[in-house]
Amino acid sequence: MLLATLLALGAAVLHASWNLVAKRSKGDIYMVLWAQFFMGAMISLPLMIGYELIWGMPWQGYMWAGVSGCIHLPYVWLLARAYTVGDFSVSYPNARGGGAAIAAVCGVVFLSDHLTVWEIVGICIVVCGLALLAYGATGVHLATALLLACAIGLYTTSDAKGARVTDSVAYIFASSMGTMTSNTIFALATGRKREMVQTLRADWRRSSITGLASLVTYGMVLVAVRHAPVGYVTALRESSVVLAALAGWKLLGEGDHRRRLTAALVVFLGLLTLVLGR
Repeated sequence: MLLATLLALGAAVLHASWNLVAKRSKGDIYMVLWAQFFMGAMISLPLMIGYELIWGMPWQGYMWAGVSGCIHLPYVWLLARAYTVGDFSVSYPNARGGGAAIAAVCGVVFLSDHLTVWEIVGICIVVCGLALLAYGATGVHLATALLLACAIGLYTTSDAKGARVTDSVAYIFASSMGTMTSNTIFALATGRKREMVQTLRADWRRSSITGLASLVTYGMVLVAVRHAPVGYVTALRESSVVLAALAGWKLLGEGDHRRRLTAALVVFLGLLTLVLGR
């Protein structure tokens, strides 16, 4: 359990970092995110092939990676949309926190996870903090963040299943390939080939760094969910909402920081309850 806790908290810092980079990017944020996941997949490809040739991975792993890839298509599109129309300190916490709550429920219903009473209380406190954070958000901003939360909850659950079924590090690489494949097909189908090439040429260094960061981040999460309930891991990872609130205030100049920081503190207390109640 200690390993899962440390991995989830470490993933929180990395995750908030690469999301902040995406939010601050100029131009089409979807293209920025596509390039990031594309480079992450290019890093994953030789590792996945090498692992498959030496140790192999059960076919169920590739099936669940395909499911994850399909869910990651609306996730990436909605993430870009959320960062285009809404403040980082609102979009990010509501999407991530809502996704954690949905993943916790799905983990109990579909993966036979068990949550203690204190863990349930902790998750409820987190949700209350997110509700405070969402106060005053416009319909479009909030709707986009909530739809994004649904996508996060679904892909987290499917990836947790894939990671547990395979019990293999190769699933991390396969999941990355699935995300890249679905979004590349979508980008090509919507006539963005020229933008894809231009984005990679202009930002390949940054895309490589953020792609590696996102790969490591999610890899840490997928290892953690093999040792702890999905709800526990995802709620802990959302300690990144505190960092998002601070970044939105200090780095992006987003207003109403007192309420947002208070809400982030409530979320943090919920996460503390979650950890101590385990």
